[in-house]
Amino acid sequence: MKKNNNTSVNIAALLIANRGEIASRIIRTCKKMGIKSIAVFSEADRHAPFVSQADTAVFIGESNPAESYLDQDKIIAAAKKTKADAIHPGYGFLSENAGFAKRCAKEGIVFVGPNPAAIEAMGSKSKAKTLMQAHQVPVVPGYQGDNQSTNHLISEAKKIGFPLLLKATAGGGGKGMRIVHKETELQPAIDAAKREAQNAFGDDEMIIEKYIAAGRHIEFQIFGDQHGNAIHLLERECTIQRRYQKVIEESPSPVMNDALRQEMGAAAVNAAKALNYDNAGTVEFIYDDASNSFYFLEVNTRLQVEHPVTEEITGFDLVQMQIESASGQPLAIKQENVKGSGYAIEARVYAEDASNDFLPVTGKVLRFEVPVVEGLRVETGIESGSEISVYYDPMVAKLIVWDATRQGAHRKLQYVLQHLVCLGLKTNQDFLFHLLQNQDFRDGNYDTHFIEKKLDLSTLTSKPESTTTMALIAASLHDWSQREQTRGLLRSIPSGWRNNFYAHQEEIYTFNEQEYLVKYRSKNNHFEFILCEKSYEVQLISSNEETILLEVDGLQLQFTIAKNNGSVYLQNEETGNLQLQTKDRFPVREKEKIKGGYLAPMPSQVIKILVEPGQEVSPGDGLIVLSSMKMENTICSEETGTVEEIYTTENSNVEAGFLLVKLKDNQ
Repeated sequence: MKKNNNTSVNIAALLIANRGEIASRIIRTCKKMGIKSIAVFSEADRHAPFVSQADTAVFIGESNPAESYLDQDKIIAAAKKTKADAIHPGYGFLSENAGFAKRCAKEGIVFVGPNPAAIEAMGSKSKAKTLMQAHQVPVVPGYQGDNQSTNHLISEAKKIGFPLLLKATAGGGGKGMRIVHKETELQPAIDAAKREAQNAFGDDEMIIEKYIAAGRHIEFQIFGDQHGNAIHLLERECTIQRRYQKVIEESPSPVMNDALRQEMGAAAVNAAKALNYDNAGTVEFIYDDASNSFYFLEVNTRLQVEHPVTEEITGFDLVQMQIESASGQPLAIKQENVKGSGYAIEARVYAEDASNDFLPVTGKVLRFEVPVVEGLRVETGIESGSEISVYYDPMVAKLIVWDATRQGAHRKLQYVLQHLVCLGLKTNQDFLFHLLQNQDFRDGNYDTHFIEKKLDLSTLTSKPESTTTMALIAASLHDWSQREQTRGLLRSIPSGWRNNFYAHQEEIYTFNEQEYLVKYRSKNNHFEFILCEKSYEVQLISSNEETILLEVDGLQLQFTIAKNNGSVYLQNEETGNLQLQTKDRFPVREKEKIKGGYLAPMPSQVIKILVEPGQEVSPGDGLIVLSSMKMENTICSEETGTVEEIYTTENSNVEAGFLLVKLKDNQ
């Protein structure tokens, strides 16, 4: 069924060409509207929650996105097989692919998104800037042009001056983006940005912009229909970012006033009208604190990850509005009907190591539990037992909180982060809590470099001695309790009985590479613990496989616990998330470290090998470029030496710890 400007079409069955939390989100609105939801899934997602939530699900291929979620033929075939009237692309994957939107129209399937011409116009950041300039929307000074030779880009960059920003014209999410501070960094940055853009989007065209050092990222939600109407649904502040990707989104913006909102909102609507825009989109601006000026960055021609923030303050269902606009219905609201109520903030929980440059991690979520808080909305694609794989974005969940005031919403979100249980792998949960406690953040005083400038991430790995002590006692006592419940022999003999009455039971744990000896002995659920030469009186109140409640020197504490392969994961509102490693009772021979060897830090795909055997390298020289979870990382030499051997090939997949390359010392 094709879109028609004069008549609306009935969408009775909708296929979601996406996965994870956004698929679950769209399914929820489909159920509300009485529309049949159809999921597609890859091998990695076969048991994901969104698959069972949908009314129908179709298997479309291997875990690699190119073999499944990016394969247009398979998506169209699944839609025809299930008699879908429409396809919703979500965000990412095919959502901003004008060719796919045209393909849907050709096949007689409604594409739930803007018209292909609008996507095409905004698919290139260079063309988008040119179009906006023609419609009096302010843009950042820079270069966008057809000549993409490295020499010409270098020449144009010198004219603009440093610092400057390299950006891929296709796609987003920080991929194909580099900040360049001086001329010597320029050529390697262009090469890396082009390579990353080509790998992510199949297009290595770049634009160059003057870099605004103290900028804020403010975006306006726009909406259009097929009848020429266009409005905005207020702003979202998305300034807090890492690796050029958003971490916190909030609305209203702390710097916004009525006059600025009216001016920026009018520019956003002007941009929408320039595109004949007819669905959900976002106009992104950079706001310069120094000059109080704002400049157009780009239009995202899709639903945004952070769209729940707008939904919470306006009360509108943006997915429902998307479906209605795609079916040909006119917008049911006018600009004067759009009013914001209260305050909303969203925090993205990722599987990543914030203390190690936010590197993504993989693994199983052993336990996932969300506290009940008024005003809390959780969007997630995982549950207890779900795997975070190397193939997709490492997002675990979005936590959205609404309250009448900014202070109230921040307080609620802190509480949620203290009580959220996500055990089994590293997440940025403690980092988010740390961020919310920062006074500058609370006051709204921040720019896009806030994380690196204002937060000491090294503190995330350290815990106060009292915190570590409580976790060690909880882990030991939980282990004791589990043994007691399964003990079948000699139950009449007290637990931990020794020939020497005065001898304690002992457990050894490692935390942050430090070894801890825990000594304890029990008598009728009362325990004496000795840890770091200090004694503690402990009472076990209750314990099961998942939780333990204990009292330490008169203070009651509850921990949620999960165990896997010798690791003990604990969560408590005071301790946050901790991972302890149990020491084997019998020594295990450590894997021999290879001198001069460089290992893969995480499961990755080898994108490019930068060296060859016999080549001399210096500290900082790139050796191998890896890609994991859609982000590129370069393994660099830490020493002067000669490449002795390379153990992998380009485009191959490697596991964490795989030996990639070995260097020989020149001395």
